[in-house]
Amino acid sequence: MKTCFALSCLMLGTFGFSASLLLAEIDVRQAQSNRTEVVRQAAPAVVAIFSADGNGGGSGVLISPDGYALSNFHVTSACGNFMKCGLNDGVLYDAVIVGIDPTGDVALIKLLGRNDFPFAPLGDSDQVAAGDWTYAMGNPFLLATDFQPTVTFGMVSGVHRYQYPAGTFLEYTDCIQVDTSINPGNSGGPLFNSAGELIGINGRIAVEKRGRVNVGAGYAISINQIKHFMGQLRGGLVVDHATLGATVRSGTDRTVLIDSILESSNAYRRGLREDDEIISFAGRPIGSVNQFKNILGIYPQGWSVPLVYRREGKKEQIIVQLPALHRKSELLQPAGPKAPPQPKRPDGRGPKSPDDPHSAEASLPKDELLAEYKKLFVKKTGYANYYFNEQEQQRVLAGLKPFAGWQNAPAKWVLSGKTTDQDTFQIKLLPQALSAQFTKRAPGLQNLDGTDFLDEPPGSGGLLAALQQFKMLLTGGAAAFTEMSYLGNQPLDGQEVSVDVLVTRKSTVECRWYFRSSDGVLAGFDSSLGTDVDAAQIRFLDFQDVQGRYFPSRFAVQYGNTDYGTFEVTTVDISAANETAN
Repeated sequence: MKTCFALSCLMLGTFGFSASLLLAEIDVRQAQSNRTEVVRQAAPAVVAIFSADGNGGGSGVLISPDGYALSNFHVTSACGNFMKCGLNDGVLYDAVIVGIDPTGDVALIKLLGRNDFPFAPLGDSDQVAAGDWTYAMGNPFLLATDFQPTVTFGMVSGVHRYQYPAGTFLEYTDCIQVDTSINPGNSGGPLFNSAGELIGINGRIAVEKRGRVNVGAGYAISINQIKHFMGQLRGGLVVDHATLGATVRSGTDRTVLIDSILESSNAYRRGLREDDEIISFAGRPIGSVNQFKNILGIYPQGWSVPLVYRREGKKEQIIVQLPALHRKSELLQPAGPKAPPQPKRPDGRGPKSPDDPHSAEASLPKDELLAEYKKLFVKKTGYANYYFNEQEQQRVLAGLKPFAGWQNAPAKWVLSGKTTDQDTFQIKLLPQALSAQFTKRAPGLQNLDGTDFLDEPPGSGGLLAALQQFKMLLTGGAAAFTEMSYLGNQPLDGQEVSVDVLVTRKSTVECRWYFRSSDGVLAGFDSSLGTDVDAAQIRFLDFQDVQGRYFPSRFAVQYGNTDYGTFEVTTVDISAANETAN
């Protein structure tokens, strides 16, 4: 009996071991099947990029069916305003530059000829963790002569990495480090997670001192950083990153302290001072100088973000508007070598040339760019491609349709009502002058005789000037201003509401108009009387019908750290004739 029992146990053990092996083999085969399926679905969106003259190239990835694709700035800067892009369907497409981020090494291009391009879904790079599996796809060493992308497989080695500028102002902040092989030619190509979602754009690699050979440390720009800049890139801008207007230093116990701060900065005007301890920035806790620079680097100039600091044991929270990191003239200069070193031929015998039979460029047709495509590039100082900025302006200005009735309105407006603190007001917007009368607040008067606008009424930040700009927008549209530009989208006042931003300039006044991205409604605007001064911030809270015309019935005004007031408009007289402002 004991022998039979032992034999039964041995048979059961052997069967269990075999079953485990079988299950493990099934798991391996399933994992392999999953990998090949992810690659199969992702490959059609991967772009092989070549300059039209065959002197540069790299990789990219499509992110929308109408042809928008991401790449590296250092790839597209070597290709010019138009380039050739191959997909794994074997077709070579023309493409045009849209927007560039020289600091973050990102470029947006648009492939032409279709409206049904395959594209990669965008992931959430904040959910990426060390140990996650990743796929890098692209055209290393320009091997993909048939435009079939090369795939490498590896894992995330680290997240929230910071890479200092290396001889240029290209700066990789909050990037993803991978051991997935990334080689010359992979630049600008996609980094996918195990679900086939785009989590980064491959850019930098660590190389041996005497050659451009990957040694197991690659860096990808996080897709969440790129999302912050996407609106500006689509608007054809040469975008810039943000700074705080202050430097920081390490304190004791992993604290980060303000070392110095510009008195002209928005952060200083909001109350930040030297030796204040930064607790959190943009909602993320700060534990080191490197961590602060990492987070700061992922935001565009002009964004407003929350900052929590501590002074003498007391915490304070402010919303700071971030100034530009560079002068505009700096961004218009090349950010390092225009073209990366030429990849080697497969046999290693030297650089490729357009006549080399192993060169992908050798097979590119040298056809002329279609005339209909040439109009898609408009050169203008300060823009990568002004054509796309004009398109975005038109799209956003459609949000003014409810105000269309004001285009033929009389030139004399009188607004009457009361504030929430029971101060009655009458505001006159006349052709010769602007005025405001209150029962409690100080009055204001602004002559329209060509002199500079002033802070009238006092302490409002120039409310009269702001309302005059609003009147100009409703009656004249873009033509009423010296300049108009689309500035991308951003959170409004550091909150979750996303808005598209138009900037207008007239005389000394600059306005930023905020249209809600969700429905196109004009949510408000900021009106500034000059540089490095606080703006009058006007936010529309409600609207009413005024003789068949759409108009705000309630709006809030803030200037710096002060709530100037919430105005309830009870009447709008647009038929007042022969009035004078007093």
